[in-house]
Formats: sequence, C-alpha cells, structure tokens
Amino acid sequence: MSSQQHANAPYYFVPGPSKWPVLAGASLLLTMAGASAWVNGFAWGPYANMAGILALIVVLYNWFGDAIAESESGLYNARIDTSFRWSMSWFIFSEVMFFAAFFGALFYARSITLPWLADLDHKILWPDFAGQWASVGPAGTVEPFTTMGPFWIPTINTALLLTSGVTLTISHHALRAGHRTQTAIWLFATILLGAIFMGFQAYEYMHAYSDLNLKLTSGIYGSTFYMLTGFHGFHVTMGAIMLSVVLYRVLKGHFTPDHHFAFEGAAWYWHFVDVVWLGLYVVVYWL
Repeated sequence: MSSQQHANAPYYFVPGPSKWPVLAGASLLLTMAGASAWVNGFAWGPYANMAGILALIVVLYNWFGDAIAESESGLYNARIDTSFRWSMSWFIFSEVMFFAAFFGALFYARSITLPWLADLDHKILWPDFAGQWASVGPAGTVEPFTTMGPFWIPTINTALLLTSGVTLTISHHALRAGHRTQTAIWLFATILLGAIFMGFQAYEYMHAYSDLNLKLTSGIYGSTFYMLTGFHGFHVTMGAIMLSVVLYRVLKGHFTPDHHFAFEGAAWYWHFVDVVWLGLYVVVYWL
C-alpha cells in the first residue's frame, strides 16, 4: 500500500490549519455547560448537553476521518508512527492517574477517614458511629442498603473481559500474519464480549437500585462504587467504539501486517481497561 512506500520518507508530515480543534473545544464547552445546567434544574440543560455531545461526535468523526485519509494516502511515515505511539502511551498514562485518584479516594475513605472518625477523640461528635465498611454514616443519615458482592455478575464480567483480551490478541496476531478474515472475526468477538459486559453491568445497576437500595447517595460506599464502576463502564464503551472503527477499517482493506497502529492503539486501550477491571473486581467487590 502507499503507506508502505512512505514508511522511510525523510520528512515529518505536519497537517495544515484545521477547524476541528476549535469546534471540539466549543462542543465540549456546550456539553459541560448543559450538564451543569441540567444538574441545577434548568430546563434547557438536557437539550444543551445532548446538542454538545452530538456536535462532538460529528467533530470527532470528521477529525479522525481526516487522519485516516492522510494515513491511507501515504503521508505518514515511521516518525509519525512513533509520535502516535508516544501520544497514546501518555494518554493511557493519564487514564491510569485518573483511576489512581478514584482508587486513592476509596483507600482514604476506608483506611484513614472511617477509623479516624470512629476513634475515642470523636465519640462526642459521633457516639454511635462504628467506622465499619461499608459505612452507613451516623444513625439515620443514610438509608439502609445492601452491599454488592462478587457473585455472580461481577465474576461473569471478569471472565468476559479476560476472554476479550485473549480474542483481541488472537486478532492482532492474525493481522500480523496477513489473515484478514480471522482478524475481523476475532475482533468482532472482542466487541461482542464488551457489549455483553455492558449489558450485565446495566442489569447489575438496575438490581442495585431496585433490590439492594444501593444508590449514588448511599454514603461513601455508594458514591465510590458507582464512581469507579461507572467510569470503568464508560471506558469499556469507548474502547468498544474504538475497536468497532478498527473493525470497519479492517473490512475496508486498511492496515498491513507491518503498519496498523490504529489497531494497536485501540488494543492497548482495551488491555488497560481489562487491567483496571481486575483491580475493581478485587477492591470493590471482594474487600
């Protein structure tokens, strides 16, 4: 393909001026303004939020479309490939720090704040506070709820994500061997497993709300549970979208055994999501 012909080109391709960064920023501003208005009870909030999200989708579709066209036309060489790899690495590192902050909040609440509030120095303020996890706060401040255990949905979801990591690796090896049909089949299997994961998580949330009375307002346990599992579910959704785009490109004949960083970047992201889930499974559901 043309991308192979330019793999060792001496230049570093710099794209021309683009309107997409400005439009992406405006879309994000509208999205967050709508979300802020929504949670504060303004009637126009939901509409602004949805409009911002739709605008962002359109911008990203066209922006990534331009990058794909540049790649397929042979404008990207090995230096651009290295830039993409560093960029994706730093992006995933930022996501690691994102989840590290949430895990840190959970650790601080469980191991520092609760024992501190339950010690003798605070018995005057909180005489009935036991400081046990999952905390229901001082008597009467949090509605009774049941904690979420590891069986069976979280365990099934763990098996699903681990299996998806295997199918994605098989797909990658098939692409490197030049077997495009096998690449597409195993990649589709990976996306399907991710979709099943999200279906189980949606059912888990409905069960938690209706049967366990576990809500976002259920004290520190409820807020950290939904914060960690909810943001992880969002990342699974984004990863599945990325892999779906890669699958479409595979079916369109894009990529070669030696030049397929879009596949690899999406695979890195998916494996990162798998690793985060293993941490969630142990810390949130077992401990």
